[in-house]
Amino acid sequence: MHDVHALSNRRLFLGAMAFGAAAFTTRGVFAEELVLTPKQTEGPYYPDKLPLDTDNDLLIVNDAITPAVGEVTYLTGRILDAKGDPIRNALVEIWQVDHEGAYIHTEDPNHSKHDKNFQGFGRFLTGSTGEYLFRTVKPVPYPGRTPHIHFKLRKSGKELLTTQCYVKGHPNNERDGIYRSLRDPKSRDAVTVDFAPIPNSRIGELTAKFDIVLGFTPEA
Repeated sequence: MHDVHALSNRRLFLGAMAFGAAAFTTRGVFAEELVLTPKQTEGPYYPDKLPLDTDNDLLIVNDAITPAVGEVTYLTGRILDAKGDPIRNALVEIWQVDHEGAYIHTEDPNHSKHDKNFQGFGRFLTGSTGEYLFRTVKPVPYPGRTPHIHFKLRKSGKELLTTQCYVKGHPNNERDGIYRSLRDPKSRDAVTVDFAPIPNSRIGELTAKFDIVLGFTPEA
């Protein structure tokens, strides 16, 4: 397993970071505007065996030449407390299916179809601005679930939040029981993310921004 303190510095995607600078420039955050990110189930497929590579580039495994198949997505956001202040040293974990709808979990029914070039799980340690960045693929549906990405946040070894984000406008959202369990429209909106084309991208890359707001201020 990699040293988590190195995760935010490894493979910084130089081309994406020019875009990322603009993505992180947002309107002022005021506490009265913030909607707390709702908790969501972890589900059964948090990796039972963590990959040897757990950095924030899910498209390349251990510096392999062949990248994963799928719509390349730069997934960004900030981890904030209830006052809108950034949370430093939060360990952000994500896991999701590949383009075939398969998790890396060995008991996933689709595991035999898993794209060996897709890492399936990644980590990022936030800095003073609370920002995170992952390069991954746009999630796809699989039987029983609308497209989504799982998130787990930890700080100083303590779990802060487990949640999921969803693809805005996907027709399966309204048929997904976990998504529909969020009856408050503001809570739904808080986890519904626009996967938008990056202007002038030659390979059709996407960007998705998902800010996570915690209902408390973690201890330093």
